[in-house]
Amino acid sequence: MLAATAIILGGVQFARPKGTASHRVLGRVWVACMAIVALSSFFIHEIRMIGPFSAIHLLSVLTLITLWQAIRLARRGDIVRHKKAMVRLYVLALLITGAFTLLPGRLMYRVFFGG
Repeated sequence: MLAATAIILGGVQFARPKGTASHRVLGRVWVACMAIVALSSFFIHEIRMIGPFSAIHLLSVLTLITLWQAIRLARRGDIVRHKKAMVRLYVLALLITGAFTLLPGRLMYRVFFGG
């Protein structure tokens, strides 16, 4: 549910004016959603490649690092790099990874499509 919220909220953020108070508030909510989703992945061990971990766990680490970097960039006023980091996170960590969760045989596939 938080991932879906982050997808919707991210789209809203891209469409709205930047630098406003509401952009910062919605951005904080989006970052919180992303961080919780990434952290929660460490409790999922459906696919095991290295011990209890898989490639998704590497993406979660990358997501957490990129969130931290993007926040730091915004605070430093490097808005161009902040925007690039956030767009990359949205596309890679939400849209592409989200599509992989919908592959046949995965839990989210069963939730959305039955079976």
